[in-house]
Amino acid sequence: MLKLFILFFLPISNGSAAVFHGKKYVEGEILVKYKSNTTPTFQKQSIENKFGSRRLKKLNTHGLSHVQIPKNRKIDEVIADFRDDPDIEYAQPNYIYKISTVPNDTYYSREWGLKNTAQTISNTGLGGPDSPIATNNPGTVGSDMSLETAWDTVTDCRSVVVAVVDSGVNYNHEDIAANMWDGGATYPNHGYDFVDSTNDPMDKNGHGTHVAGTIGAIGNNGIGTTGVCWRANLMAVRAMDATGSGTSASIVQGIDFAVANGAKIINMSLGGTVFDAAENSAIANARTSGVLVIVAAGNEGTNVDDALTPSYPCKYTQDNILCVAALSQNNTLASFSNFGINSVDVGAPGTNIVSTWPGTHSTITDTLTTGWNFSTTTAGGWGYKSLNFGTATNTLSNPTTYNHTSAQYANNTDDRVWKIFNLSGKSSSVLEFYLMIDSEQNNDLFSIKAKSSTGDPTSGVELDSVSGSTSGTRYPASYDISPFISANTSIGFNFNSNVSITSFGVNISAFSIKSLAPNNITYNVISGTSMASPHVAGLAAMIFAYNPNFNYTDVLNSIKNGGIANPSLAGKTVTGKAVNATNALAYINPPIGGAAVKLP
Repeated sequence: MLKLFILFFLPISNGSAAVFHGKKYVEGEILVKYKSNTTPTFQKQSIENKFGSRRLKKLNTHGLSHVQIPKNRKIDEVIADFRDDPDIEYAQPNYIYKISTVPNDTYYSREWGLKNTAQTISNTGLGGPDSPIATNNPGTVGSDMSLETAWDTVTDCRSVVVAVVDSGVNYNHEDIAANMWDGGATYPNHGYDFVDSTNDPMDKNGHGTHVAGTIGAIGNNGIGTTGVCWRANLMAVRAMDATGSGTSASIVQGIDFAVANGAKIINMSLGGTVFDAAENSAIANARTSGVLVIVAAGNEGTNVDDALTPSYPCKYTQDNILCVAALSQNNTLASFSNFGINSVDVGAPGTNIVSTWPGTHSTITDTLTTGWNFSTTTAGGWGYKSLNFGTATNTLSNPTTYNHTSAQYANNTDDRVWKIFNLSGKSSSVLEFYLMIDSEQNNDLFSIKAKSSTGDPTSGVELDSVSGSTSGTRYPASYDISPFISANTSIGFNFNSNVSITSFGVNISAFSIKSLAPNNITYNVISGTSMASPHVAGLAAMIFAYNPNFNYTDVLNSIKNGGIANPSLAGKTVTGKAVNATNALAYINPPIGGAAVKLP
């Protein structure tokens, strides 16, 4: 679909284009409007000649003339001369207008953050596992980033490398593949995996692919979604595993890799509640290299400035960090979004965001009533047990008499239980269950084990071991079992006790294995500040592409100062503003003669 923004016809000469206050114009040409009481034509031409200019054409009967200015004069100086003449009503550049192409991508109409028409966001046809949230769905017309106008200025961000430090990226996805960073022979898969230490950063979670698509899904290709940048240069840096968890080591290596390999922007839609000196230093190193780091504020709905509820990296103090809160479809701060008048800078679209996804999901939910293999050294070890957690719940329990009030497990046990699952055809699998335990601290241990072949997985890999007490509460547990994917994946639990002290024991409930089967055609709709951050990273890439001479401070200033005042962000963010692409691109002029010029 095409939208025509031509207000009136202006003949375009063969002159080259330049920019005046953020708008393109024909170099060497201006339009001059004489006042209605101005003397005859020959006197108008005399005024024009006085400034060394030459009339090209009289455009209408209302005193508007098309004028050529001297080659050795700057347009702003000539315009000022004409404006100072008492016979002149106004003078202006001969601006260039063009047909604006609205992207023809299949799901663009659902991307309210780019163009909000008060549309209702659904997951129909996307193929992803998640459903939209109902709050403020639909939203408010015009509550978006004003990207359609900004795209008149720039859609191609390939000159700017944007590193997605996340769970990896499905670099084969139909809507991302052509926009991936070229890592050459050393990094043929467009980045690096610091979780498994390989050069294959394939996404095994989904989060990173979703983030990458928001920044740079191919625009106007007739399929899928539209990225903030239609053409992009996306570097995949896998620092988070299939469960969505990472470590200081993987994140720091990811930041360092991005900096060393030419990224201008790093998007980090991740966070924690503890000051991490290593991560802080890596971001400081990125600052030294002029790299802008865009981060998510977090999803706890709390004030990150409060010492009791911090969120990092948002709360680090380096001036190359831009922290982003999430806005809902009616342009208000999302209920889940963190905030902080000293730490969180701006708001951006973050609810019901449709973007690329690495494949389809399936879930094996075990009933915990049949099919498990038991090996016990004492009577009353592992067994099936129905317990009341508000409702009747099937569990695997040790001892079989478990009641969390009086029954005790035996001393000197080596009790095992395991089951075989067919996970063939999956690229990643995550084991999830709830655990309740009461055991002798550090001595009587519950452990989780896995292997990629049949039989008792005791000889396999230990994923974790736990002892002590959860004080009568079931806690969620999640483990990446992707390394053990096979047609005969064995998952087992082991409970060992020593010769002294017993307690109530252990139970497992709500057992499931969630798997991802990769493809290149799936999309998904999810919410979070993780979705808000890449909207801003894409905008930052647009600004860097608009003027390669900008530094990260220029880009930060244009995003912050180009935002729109938002009452829901007032007193809750540094700027009190929602990002606006059109205003951000206009805040700092593109280079004239190689120098960046800030608008007055």
